[in-house]
Amino acid sequence: MRTTGVAGREGDDFEAELAQHVRVAYRLARAILLDDAEAEDAVQDACLAAWRQRSSLRDHGAFTTWFDRILINGCRDRLRSRQRRQVRAISLQAAWRESSEAPASGDARLDAALEELDLEHRLVVLLRYWLDLPLEAIAERLGIPTGTVKSRLHYALVALRTGMEAGDGRG
Repeated sequence: MRTTGVAGREGDDFEAELAQHVRVAYRLARAILLDDAEAEDAVQDACLAAWRQRSSLRDHGAFTTWFDRILINGCRDRLRSRQRRQVRAISLQAAWRESSEAPASGDARLDAALEELDLEHRLVVLLRYWLDLPLEAIAERLGIPTGTVKSRLHYALVALRTGMEAGDGRG
């Protein structure tokens, strides 16, 4: 049984879980934010927020979902702030170029179509097809109903298809 103290075994367990998840968290933040340095900052901020909020984690088996939610919300905040400052994002192609585990589309049309999606639609596509999460897990991470995930995924795929066809000269 775990204790609820700040120091000791629980702190060690928490740090181990956090360290194990940081690499995946960085790749997710990088795909959302489309910027290496901002993704690093987002992961660091999420780690700090998770450490401060660790007492709110009731089920340690749900650590990944809990942490991803903190990270995704932090990325949303960063994107909102970026929009206010009118800073353009780098291309998705450039963001994924050096990642060995990135989607290997090699298709600039797909990357451009993904960039055209708003954040909420891009998130469901990334979580579903890049992290291969089931709809229920996506809903839990984003804090929305499963039906909303299904709807956003549907409309995102329609937009991606339209974007891809336009890139072909067929749209």
